[in-house]
Amino acid sequence: MNPIEENYANMTRRSFFSKTALGIGGLALGSLLNPSLLSAATKKMGSLAGDNFGVPHFVPKAKRVIHLFQNGAPSHVELFDYKPKLRTWHGKQTPSELLKGKKFSTMSSQSNTPILGNITEFKQHGKNGTWVSDFMPHTAAIADELCFIKSMHTDHVNHAPAITFFLTGSGLPGRPSTGSWLSYGLGKMTDNLPAFVVLTSLDKQANCGQLFYDYYWGSGFLPSKYQGVKFRGAKDPVLYLKDPNGMSREMRRTFLNGVEELNQMNLKEYGDPEIQTRIAQYEMAYQMQVSVPELTDFSDEPQHILDMYGPNVTKKGSFAYNCLMSRRLIERGTRFVQLMHAGWDQHTNLNTQLKKQCEDTDQPSAALVKDLKQRGLLDDTLVIWGGEFGRTPFLQGSIDDKAHWGRDHHPYAFTTWMAGAGVKPGMSYGKTDDFGFNVVENPVHVHDFQATLMHLMGIDHEKFTFKHQGRRFRLTDVHGNVIKDILS
Repeated sequence: MNPIEENYANMTRRSFFSKTALGIGGLALGSLLNPSLLSAATKKMGSLAGDNFGVPHFVPKAKRVIHLFQNGAPSHVELFDYKPKLRTWHGKQTPSELLKGKKFSTMSSQSNTPILGNITEFKQHGKNGTWVSDFMPHTAAIADELCFIKSMHTDHVNHAPAITFFLTGSGLPGRPSTGSWLSYGLGKMTDNLPAFVVLTSLDKQANCGQLFYDYYWGSGFLPSKYQGVKFRGAKDPVLYLKDPNGMSREMRRTFLNGVEELNQMNLKEYGDPEIQTRIAQYEMAYQMQVSVPELTDFSDEPQHILDMYGPNVTKKGSFAYNCLMSRRLIERGTRFVQLMHAGWDQHTNLNTQLKKQCEDTDQPSAALVKDLKQRGLLDDTLVIWGGEFGRTPFLQGSIDDKAHWGRDHHPYAFTTWMAGAGVKPGMSYGKTDDFGFNVVENPVHVHDFQATLMHLMGIDHEKFTFKHQGRRFRLTDVHGNVIKDILS
């Protein structure tokens, strides 16, 4: 229902009674036939349904998502897409047929594109012999749990548009993010924490200019109560939760009750959905005064669990800390956690910073998957790891200046992995050419990936829409096909 329709319903008694008469009759009949059945159904709807009551369209395989988004684009040819030919072509000019018609960032010149041999070593791991870089030993150890998609490709060649495209389905800011769509359609699983939480981390030594824009987790044209709630990596994860000195919890409750009465009066008069958002956010903040301190207290975590996540797990704001926070969030009912880690933009420092980024993220990522599995949570939780695009197989810089080797942005092929609910473990899907340059088998566009994610959450991406300015919008725009071959 759009705001105009909401206003009409709120202001007109005749409309209200005409629209609800049959519903009230159905509820009365249901309660007479089987009160316990009605109670169970109501309880189920309260926990699963959002404002879009047609969702889920079918039984979901995943109830929760943790997206480990790697801002800046990890080099697929260094980490997961093993290409021996790069070594044999090292220093030679990239074949012209590969460059024909391609666009790269303005930092590269197509007249000087020597192939750069991969700087890492690869070994095969797991039952299926999955190739993984020696920079990722912990990820390699769980290869049998992962589904690698090696044929990802996207439409954008620069960071902000490509990240926005991956997370919202559009390269332009203003569309709802994936977490907002899911919150809108599926609703909350708890009243004590937001349905959609964002955690960010950055290696300050990476010399990375990546910024975390709010629209990466914004609600776009959906009501703002569906936007992601960002938890800070500082003393107070959420600002302004604490009551002023002298105000008891009882006083706060009385105060909020009064504010809600005033807001309800305004809602009845004007029908503005943002008033509903204010009511919901005030109440959420009140609940989080208790839930957030308990959430961020790691003292109940066994030492072997902390050790599994690595030495930085207790360092607030680190990737390891945020991985453990992600597990604790979904345990307590958060539906979608968007964990963003910046620093993968190795244009001139591939030989130094790539290894550092892997050291920061490899162990915690693998620990999260293992931790979820041992707790039985991986069965209905989907974990995603990957960036906005890949890195060029050719060198950015001079072949003689090894200290400043780098790779440019590469939208034509990159790798993402998934683990958990609904995807086949221990498999690799898709294939690139001998240079890791173009996809040659089972291409997966970003919209295909989004459609598959929605499918795993029980949603038909073509039916899940929101009418805005005369058009029905969806996460996948007018594109996208579910990748059925990777579904378990």
